[in-house]
Amino acid sequence: MSASATLRTLVVGLLALLGACRSAAATDTISPGRALAGGGGGRILSNNSKFTLGFFRAPDGSADSSPGAAAPPDKWYLGVWFTAVPRLTTVWVANGANPVIDADADAASPELTVSGGGDLVVVNQATRSVTWSARSAHDTAKNATSTTVAVLLNSGNLVLLDASNSSAPRTLWQSFDHPTDTLLPGAKLGRDKATGVNRRLVSRKSAATPSPGPYCFEVDPDAPQLVVKLCDSPVAYWATGAWNGRYFRNIPELAGNVPSFHLAFVDDAREEYLQFNVTAEATVTRNIVDVTGQNKHQVWIDASQDWLTLYAGPKAPCDVYAACGPFTVCSYAGLQPCSCMKGFSVRSPMDWEQGDRTGGCVRDATLDCTPGNSTSSAASSTDGFFSMPGIGLPDRGRGLQNVRSSAECSTACLKNCSCTAYSYTSQGCLVWLDRLINAKQSQSNATNTVSDEEILYLRLAAREFQTSGSKNRGVIIGVVTGACTVALILLVLFIVLMTRRKKAKNNIQGGDGARLVAFSYRELRSATENFSEKLGQGGFGSVFMGQLRDSTAIAVKRLDSSFQGEKQFRAEVSSIGIIQHINLVKLVGFCCEGENRFLVYEHMPNRSLDVHLFQSTGGTGGVFLDWAARYQIAVGVARGLSYLHDGCRDRIIHCDVKPENILLDASLLPKLADFGMAKFVGRGFSRVLTTMRGTKGYLAPEWIGGAAVTPKVDVYSYGMVLLELVSGRRNTSGAGEECRSTASDGGHRLVYFPMKAARELIEGDVGTLLDERLRGDANLEEVERACKVACWCIQDDEADRPAMGEVVQILEGVMDRGMPPLPRLLEAILGRPHSSTQQMTTVSNTSATFTSGSGSSQN
Repeated sequence: MSASATLRTLVVGLLALLGACRSAAATDTISPGRALAGGGGGRILSNNSKFTLGFFRAPDGSADSSPGAAAPPDKWYLGVWFTAVPRLTTVWVANGANPVIDADADAASPELTVSGGGDLVVVNQATRSVTWSARSAHDTAKNATSTTVAVLLNSGNLVLLDASNSSAPRTLWQSFDHPTDTLLPGAKLGRDKATGVNRRLVSRKSAATPSPGPYCFEVDPDAPQLVVKLCDSPVAYWATGAWNGRYFRNIPELAGNVPSFHLAFVDDAREEYLQFNVTAEATVTRNIVDVTGQNKHQVWIDASQDWLTLYAGPKAPCDVYAACGPFTVCSYAGLQPCSCMKGFSVRSPMDWEQGDRTGGCVRDATLDCTPGNSTSSAASSTDGFFSMPGIGLPDRGRGLQNVRSSAECSTACLKNCSCTAYSYTSQGCLVWLDRLINAKQSQSNATNTVSDEEILYLRLAAREFQTSGSKNRGVIIGVVTGACTVALILLVLFIVLMTRRKKAKNNIQGGDGARLVAFSYRELRSATENFSEKLGQGGFGSVFMGQLRDSTAIAVKRLDSSFQGEKQFRAEVSSIGIIQHINLVKLVGFCCEGENRFLVYEHMPNRSLDVHLFQSTGGTGGVFLDWAARYQIAVGVARGLSYLHDGCRDRIIHCDVKPENILLDASLLPKLADFGMAKFVGRGFSRVLTTMRGTKGYLAPEWIGGAAVTPKVDVYSYGMVLLELVSGRRNTSGAGEECRSTASDGGHRLVYFPMKAARELIEGDVGTLLDERLRGDANLEEVERACKVACWCIQDDEADRPAMGEVVQILEGVMDRGMPPLPRLLEAILGRPHSSTQQMTTVSNTSATFTSGSGSSQN
């Protein structure tokens, strides 16, 4: 994308400034004679204040990384970062591999200036040596040094300009040609086929240091795609897939026609590169290769004060090659993916905490082996083997010939001092010499039977298999001493937290102008009578009945396994607190003390919809819902979702719409609750990647496939709930389904209700779909309307589903969308080919059945 017009306008202004007032340069400009110094807060801003250029200090990552080593000293770096993001988040670093090193750490030594030769240089003031230089690509700049300036553009691109000709400004050098770990809108990622220049992203070594890491994201020279790989290896572990003219095959989330976002991949005789742009300049967005080796596209959301990930490739951290380093196991299911193998400890806890786990783990006890002992008996070694079933075998295993059993394979490994593990499979004996790389925990269920094919035998010193009384006593003494110390610390922390609570109370603004109440843990324990009356259990915690001192009834949700920091939790509470709608449950307050996280909501006396819809009224507290009540519940929930999707400052995807999360007040007014899985999405973006999954039976097909989600996943879930409102039973349960004997063997089959609804909608007999408890007492026009909306909502292709605003209008009778096509899933069951335009009228008089117990198989 050409920026010549912008540069031309900018240079005219620069020349005026240079000529009129040489000493008063623009805030986004460095001109000859004006230096940008580090240490004293010196920095410049882009004209739109979106980006900042300056010096910052961070560890260089070169210090000893062994356990117990001192933290490396901070060094100076030159970089560009997002101004609006609270934590320093760089988008480009000039000298990540070669920081400015000062004799005096407190001295304001580095400075950035335009040299006499027309180059942009960083100078160490203490030694007057040049530690970094942006060399001009044009020799003619040497003759125009008085008009050579460095400018930080609104795009975040730092450019060196020859401003001698205001009508044709020349770019001598630009940071966009030398990316680090971040690609910004307007920048090119790819290669110049003529010059051989390859612009690629390189990960950082860790979250704390900008030193280059091991992972690269670059154009594949052999295919129209981009790949992520180890920088020193030709083998890629993830690819975007081929470009089809609109998006890459493996990341349809970034389709080229997404509103406010434009993606392009150019491959011509001169260049091959990726480029993306956003129409809203204020949008803070980036494409990065993070320290874990994943390529991510993210947008900054002010409401949650966090990055929203639109896609990540590969999706699972364990799919990154050697993400956890040697002698580790990467788990797909664990909260923390990396763990050391038995008998090993983290090599560098400091790097591990910063996200750099490529150093892996080191052995705790030295093996019993003497070099050159390969011909002696293996029995002379006291080493043993620890079996590791369910582990995907590491890379670089070597096959041994003429080994006919597992015992022989074990002996062969013990005879080799370099052998660290073995496995005996149908392919024979495999041994691993030195480091074990890329071992992964199996993704299958841990209860599955594991064959010998999957067992890795890890070599360990004899002491790893021993337990001693003295060792146990030492552990007990340590535990007791530690417990006493922790108790003392907790007492001090309790006093401090009680003091801070008084200062923090009532410090978050709610949506109606009232402040959210910051409750203490003691207050909530008293209000709930020590959490004695449990109202329900959700995926993220339990809900308890409570009553405040003023007799106000509340519902207190205790968040289980909360790993959020206090700042992030308060930011999310603030975001939820501003959501105000008659069909959304109101947040009253919160509690954040130590590890305790509570959300306090208004109490809904009629509890959740499922209590009344699926259970008999006897002994459950449920009430009978007539058709008028059900239809008003359907309309109310649709209005609440429409507000979340289109009425808030940031679009919100609920991600878990189901009867259990629809609460009813005293007059049966529905209120959508439980925002534990909700995702905040910026207005310029419609998709977000989430590793969490909603509830079985309400999941949209694209979510099951692992794609990034849009508000249309809520639409799908709503359609399933709407069918349940009509039938009064679970879609995924066979209970109460109509039995038929259509099989040739006379076996009983159960009709899957969404399929039955599709058929009866065509045949015009929607009355048969009604809950039997209604005894036919319903407005059949509304029943037909509800079934039609539901069938539109559960379309396989999200593009075919209506927006929730349209759903509200259809249910209210304002508009009619016509007869929906048959979803592909139902069509496959009916045995008919799919056509995007084929209407449900083609399936009339069709007998479509599921075998007993398979009613939830599509989810």
